[in-house]
Amino acid sequence: MKVFINKRIPQIGIDILKENNLEIITSENDNPSHEEWLENCKKADIILNVGKNKYDKDFFDNCLNVKAIALFSVGFDQVDIAEATKRKIPVGNTPDVLSRATSDVAFLLMQMVSRKVNYNIEKVKSGNWKDFDALEELGQELYGKTLGILGLGRIGFEMAEKCKSAFGMNIIYHNRNHNEEAEKELNAKYVSFEELVQKSDVISIHANFTLEQADIFNKETFEKMKPNLIFINTARGGFHNEKDLYEALESGKIWGAGLDVTNPEPMESDSPLLQLPNVCILPHIGSATIEARSGMSKLASENVVAFSKGEKMPTIVNPEVYE
Repeated sequence: MKVFINKRIPQIGIDILKENNLEIITSENDNPSHEEWLENCKKADIILNVGKNKYDKDFFDNCLNVKAIALFSVGFDQVDIAEATKRKIPVGNTPDVLSRATSDVAFLLMQMVSRKVNYNIEKVKSGNWKDFDALEELGQELYGKTLGILGLGRIGFEMAEKCKSAFGMNIIYHNRNHNEEAEKELNAKYVSFEELVQKSDVISIHANFTLEQADIFNKETFEKMKPNLIFINTARGGFHNEKDLYEALESGKIWGAGLDVTNPEPMESDSPLLQLPNVCILPHIGSATIEARSGMSKLASENVVAFSKGEKMPTIVNPEVYE
């Protein structure tokens, strides 16, 4: 079988594919045009996808040869899962292996925003480090505060565990279902979305994004939050309306924001958010560790190999295709 890998991945995944005698197709450059990407897809039986390429009805109609998709990500919002399932095309993702790394970034952003680290770094770099001022751009402490998590799955649990251990934070969360493990081990409390918004001192998003959740953090939502609220998003930029977030921050309706994902992404270099002292933005590096990316490469390749052998993908998003 032919496997198209649209961008480079850690060598461990390549080795696994070669050991299983799979033919690998790659692009001639790291940033192929849409046309080049589509032509390569048409040659492949299986796609190992890295990045934000869309797999919708039009794609499947154009690439009738594609029999399976292995994503180099936990999120699968770029794939029309219903359409893939209807066509009996299994879709695999890479959960677990990046949970620690991504939660580390959420935890880092929370602390950076709470102490206005970006503002102070720029202060030093610009030569604006002046005499001591007891009231200049003060931060806030996190001890005993309430962490609200939207999407208390694997990554959210890691984030909650860190916050509980380091700062004694109280954990509340909103999920589609109760997380009994978190309730038992972290004393986490399930709340409605409205209660999450109103009672949290920090909100951290760790849910899988769907179109129904687009812009759920908007002007109306931000107006219900505490003025000391720190907003953290390491999931998908589509969860928040960036214009409304800027206005909430600039007007002081909320304290600050830490983003590893933006809307749009990549963020425009002239975005007004970048000028605010209470904001920290990273270029989607949640899984950017040697360990996490190697684990993702291994798992994505194992999904490919399993399918090529007529077996169920180890981490499949739509298991009903095998029913």
